[in-house]
Amino acid sequence: MRTLTVFLAFVALLLTAVSPLSAQDAAPGPVIKDGARVQLEYTLSDSAGTVLDSNKGGEPFVYTQGQRQIVPGLESALLGKRAGDSTKVTVTPEDAYGKVDPKALIEVGRERVPPDVKVGSELTGRDTNGATRTVRVKEIKEKSVVLDMNHPLAGKTLVFDVRVLSVDGP
Repeated sequence: MRTLTVFLAFVALLLTAVSPLSAQDAAPGPVIKDGARVQLEYTLSDSAGTVLDSNKGGEPFVYTQGQRQIVPGLESALLGKRAGDSTKVTVTPEDAYGKVDPKALIEVGRERVPPDVKVGSELTGRDTNGATRTVRVKEIKEKSVVLDMNHPLAGKTLVFDVRVLSVDGP
């Protein structure tokens, strides 16, 4: 009986000395760093609050940190975040799609575009390297059409409302 009493006293002492793990002590999971595969839920708005794009309720957006797959301002703001983190990031044009470049306009013959094209129409063409790119019709003249090769979001301040869904470390 004395052995059982000593044993129970020892167990009671151990139980009071060892506290259960708190949520802060639990392994927090990997952080977003170069090479991490990240899944996001996001809503993209312009500076006036107009929603431009969102994947809420749809498939997660997946990218690899450090591979320049998203705009630089958002990529740098996500460094160090973990699954479950949410953040709102305002990205200036310089850290997004750049300023509008007035030199990014080209003039082509009318015969090179569809006959029903209108100002504001988006066309898909190929650059000199064969890569496809979207251009917008800026002006229609009698014998030519002026195309704007700037990214549609160039010159805009963007606001990303992001929730990190998962982070798979490199």
